[in-house]
Amino acid sequence: MRRKLVFATNNSHKLEEVKAVVGSSFDILSLKDIGCHEDIEEPGETLQENALIKARYVKDKYGYDCFGDDTGLEVEALNGAPGVYSARYGGGDHDSKANMKKLLKELDGATNRKAQFKTVIALILDGKEYLFEGKVKGSIITEERGDAGFGYDPVFQPDGYDQTFAQLGSGVKNSVSHRALATKALCEFLKNI
Repeated sequence: MRRKLVFATNNSHKLEEVKAVVGSSFDILSLKDIGCHEDIEEPGETLQENALIKARYVKDKYGYDCFGDDTGLEVEALNGAPGVYSARYGGGDHDSKANMKKLLKELDGATNRKAQFKTVIALILDGKEYLFEGKVKGSIITEERGDAGFGYDPVFQPDGYDQTFAQLGSGVKNSVSHRALATKALCEFLKNI
């Protein structure tokens, strides 16, 4: 019988990305699947803090073994911004268009466009907490390209590719992305317990 693990998200894009990496070894449930309809606040100042806040919330309130994640886009020329504030960088909550518009404006004329996506996953399993991290380096292009993916995908071009995450499609993105790398680290850990 497959073990159940709750992924502390209702973001269908993130859920599909993680399920694609995890495969059939675990039954991954969303917050909706366990009847959690609250919007879990993320007041942490780091990705690690926010990931732990989400996982602890589900464990404490619903009792499930759980993992939560937080992802940030860190731009070198902006001293690591938007970072932990990536989802609300443009002012609205999770407004991808506003976030990208502000980012491109901030980088207007910048020659250094190096950036990295970083995902931190916090797992609570059998009463213990674990952290996993994935990073992918790349650069911010000058205009949006592609319509797949979500978030900053249309303006982020990973190193070694001549297309953005939004152009590469989910198959390629799910094999090389920050979330994929963090999830693979999580899966390797889960296989060996």
